[in-house]
Amino acid sequence: MKTIVLTGGGTAGHVLPALAIVPELKKRFDRICYIGGSGVEKTLAMDAELPYFETETAKFRRSLSLQNLAIPFKLIKGVKEATEHLKRLKPAVVFGKGGYVSLPSVIAAKKLGIPVVVHESDFSLGLANKIAEKHFGAKVLTAYPETAAENPSRIFVGFPLRDSLFTGQKERAARFLEFDGSRPVLLVVGGSSGSVAINDAVKAALPKLLETYDVVHVMGKNSLRYSDSPHYKPIAYSEAIENLYALADVVVSRAGAGAVSELSALEKSAVLIPLPAGASRGDQLDNAYYAKKYGAVVLEQADLSTQALLSAIAEAKSVKMRPMSPPANKKIADILFAVANGNVR
Repeated sequence: MKTIVLTGGGTAGHVLPALAIVPELKKRFDRICYIGGSGVEKTLAMDAELPYFETETAKFRRSLSLQNLAIPFKLIKGVKEATEHLKRLKPAVVFGKGGYVSLPSVIAAKKLGIPVVVHESDFSLGLANKIAEKHFGAKVLTAYPETAAENPSRIFVGFPLRDSLFTGQKERAARFLEFDGSRPVLLVVGGSSGSVAINDAVKAALPKLLETYDVVHVMGKNSLRYSDSPHYKPIAYSEAIENLYALADVVVSRAGAGAVSELSALEKSAVLIPLPAGASRGDQLDNAYYAKKYGAVVLEQADLSTQALLSAIAEAKSVKMRPMSPPANKKIADILFAVANGNVR
């Protein structure tokens, strides 16, 4: 009976790609479990009906923070807990999707001699995956060929995408939003927590946008209503983003790896507004400018203004993104199964 353990989290972007390959993993493994912290990864993994095992996790804060002093102690505790979980589960392989949540299980697996494979969604390796590769011998799979080329032991596979992404129901979204189809639809997504900068820019541009578009605005948990127009629909979050994608003629989005890969695969007209360096490690800037080669329009946050946003949307409307790579679900599952059977070093 072969078991695989998935790990990773901190944000949904580190969890959803891992869950996307579960249907393929079920064809190859007898048992699929998830080890993570108490954050979003726990909710999403349990919603996917995966056996879940919790550990302490230690988030590194890029700003000077006294909370960083607790990292070694939390990590030691997390590794000890992950070690006990792995001893009981006896997985043939551990698959990490990055984020600080993955480190306890990666370190514990190395201690126990369990092979570790990680996947990097961004153009550059995140801190957790860098540590996993450099210090704990993890095999690294990448979403971009250029990232794999930096190290001959890495393998380019592409990005794992949910099957449901390609079955979006345009009519269902239109009914839900009460749009009659007479106007093009603009979808604005600021990320799972929303984006103050994007939301403020949309608010200022809304009078002009509503002359042309039906606007659906995914705002995050602190959603507000910026207009009483029937052509403007703010929502906090959508569990069926594929329906909104199917409906949208133009999408304004952050440049997280998942969003960029989804928009590319669906060949959407897209404006990407990446998080600036400093607010992140610069990964979204790298993602956005790579996507620009495939038809995305990039608008940096420092240049974000009412007119700049309107101009970027107008430019994007005339061009669609091209797929950057095929979905990687089967390829990743094949590699994990090969590693589990000792056929990949």
